[in-house]
Amino acid sequence: MPRLSGKIALVTGAARGIGAGIARAFVAEGARVVLTDIDEAGGVAMAASLGENASYMRLDVRQEADWERVTAAVVAEHGRLDILVNNAGITGFEEGVKAHDPENASLEDWRAVHAVNLDGAFLGCKHAIRAMRRTGEGAIVNVSSRSGVVGISGAAAYASSKAALRNHTRSVALYCAEQGLNIRCNAILPAAILTPMWEPLLGDGPDREARMAAFVADTPLRRFGRVEEVAALAVLLASDEAPYMTGAELHIDGGILAGSAAAPGTRD
Repeated sequence: MPRLSGKIALVTGAARGIGAGIARAFVAEGARVVLTDIDEAGGVAMAASLGENASYMRLDVRQEADWERVTAAVVAEHGRLDILVNNAGITGFEEGVKAHDPENASLEDWRAVHAVNLDGAFLGCKHAIRAMRRTGEGAIVNVSSRSGVVGISGAAAYASSKAALRNHTRSVALYCAEQGLNIRCNAILPAAILTPMWEPLLGDGPDREARMAAFVADTPLRRFGRVEEVAALAVLLASDEAPYMTGAELHIDGGILAGSAAAPGTRD
């Protein structure tokens, strides 16, 4: 039997990248999935490609009114919300590489990154809990990052937002338990997953392949991760296979946080 059979899921930032991969995996596992994004064309197209068990709704995660509208619509149509994946996020480099270090980042750029990555997830958790109270159970999956574990000198706002999201995941998990709700909240911390988010950093010039090779040369598994690999963890956390997991973090980084690894054949 599919692992998410009959469950109602909402995935943010689902028009492409990790969000699209999670939506695809959820549908394959039997869930009915509401894909949300501010990219309407991309969201509509992605939902259409996934068949009758997928639909699209526009959701700007920064706007509480949007969250109220979308969660109310999901409950009205399906009777409940079982799963929320807070995946929507930005690096701040979407319109080209610019200063994001602690000395030169602008307050405007700092706030813009936190508004999506942190405020958006806060609002998602808030309104998902309210929707899930109807059944008293559910699963919230927050997509944080390896950048929330270590400092990133050139992406201070991104690192800060993802670190805060890790701790908010714990707060939500504890709150739901204290309320007697069987609503679990866990986080996935990806790193080096090849998605469109990397495009501003890798570029599309003749040295793109060299930049990619240089980056993965410093990772223990010496390759980029795949969206499907992240989606597999989301399926686990959203399913009934992880009923005792809450407030937990799952790292998927090819061993980056484990330390450095010697090249094959260089050790006796």
